[in-house]
Amino acid sequence: MSTNTTTERPFAWFRTLGRNGKRAFVGAFGGYGLDSYDYWVLPLSLVAITSYFHISKGQAGLLGTATLILSALGGAVAGIMADRIGRSKTLMITVGTYALFTVLCGFAPNYETLLVFRALQGLGFGGEWAAGAILVAEYCRPHYRGRTVAFIQSAWAVGWGLAVIVYTLVFEFVSQDTAWRVMFWTGALPAVLIFYVRRNVEDNPEVTRRRQESPVKGTFAKIFQGEVGRKTLFAAILATGVQGGYYTLATWLPAYLKTERHLTVVGTGGYLAFLIVGAFTGYVTGGYLTDYLGRKRTFTLFAVASAILIVGYTQIPNGANTLVMFLGFPLGFCMSAIFSGFGSYLAELYPHELRGTGQGFTYNFGRAFGAVFPGLVGFLADSWGIGGAMVFAAVAYGIAVLALIPLPETANSDLS
Repeated sequence: MSTNTTTERPFAWFRTLGRNGKRAFVGAFGGYGLDSYDYWVLPLSLVAITSYFHISKGQAGLLGTATLILSALGGAVAGIMADRIGRSKTLMITVGTYALFTVLCGFAPNYETLLVFRALQGLGFGGEWAAGAILVAEYCRPHYRGRTVAFIQSAWAVGWGLAVIVYTLVFEFVSQDTAWRVMFWTGALPAVLIFYVRRNVEDNPEVTRRRQESPVKGTFAKIFQGEVGRKTLFAAILATGVQGGYYTLATWLPAYLKTERHLTVVGTGGYLAFLIVGAFTGYVTGGYLTDYLGRKRTFTLFAVASAILIVGYTQIPNGANTLVMFLGFPLGFCMSAIFSGFGSYLAELYPHELRGTGQGFTYNFGRAFGAVFPGLVGFLADSWGIGGAMVFAAVAYGIAVLALIPLPETANSDLS
């Protein structure tokens, strides 16, 4: 009876985390939100950067692709670090890494330097999510894990929204040639979070004890052996499809709205607002659905819906911009809700001694190979148009649905 009462109480998932769990939640939420902010600086500034350095759309797309490819390495290494030195220490290191290289991007004297700095930013960008998601997942009760980690995912929409607000103000009052640099310099904000994590956040003591006592330590070889290896393969393909679809939109949507929909800076920000509000709502709603419907059904539902909406959004005729604006809400909702189950699902696929390594590798493998999709759009945009080439995002979501077939359902699993 008490369990049912607790289940029905608003935000029961947060109340049951305990003091240390709540502090871990705040640290992970802040880390992922600011991770999102630093990521979105590039897509929002892409038109200005393209003009400043006189580069092609293909070269512009390569900036996003390089970030995602290096994030795979960062995420994989951070996963092993999380299993060996702990979740909270890894969280601090990754936040410091992406903040440093984001700021350095603002000082880039040429395209080649910017490409290197942005790629290196991906090392921290890829690692932060793996450390933060596991840190919180290990404090959660099984019944609440999907929605709790989904609220961590919702921080992405918060960081995205903050980036759009800053972008609108900076590009409205600063010349375009300088504004993109200012955007990167504001990427120093996440460094403040490191002090909070260092003073207040610690790993779940029980999980830490079991991990330290286990003779098995996180290595890449271990996550490719036996039944765990089969899970790793298909989880990596699932992550590739979902992130290939998402980052195609993330990289090219601002440019699509400005160049093919001919929106102003303020107009672009207004249209993105519908997408961002939909995204935040999707993250939170998806978290509850992944607990109620199960992980696999929720992934499938939102993969199919996202594919349909992307095709509709990018193929609306010119002159129907109002429809594009309102369609942004369901598009943002679906393309974000599909991520709500990732943190809990990947954590549940692996034993505690391989959890960081497995989650870090599979999720960021998806980022690296999913990066092929936005890169492909960049090279096809000149002949197909940005909107036309973005239909490859729908193909990516189809791949995700196929990868789910051999994977197990893990809802309500105990993270032993």
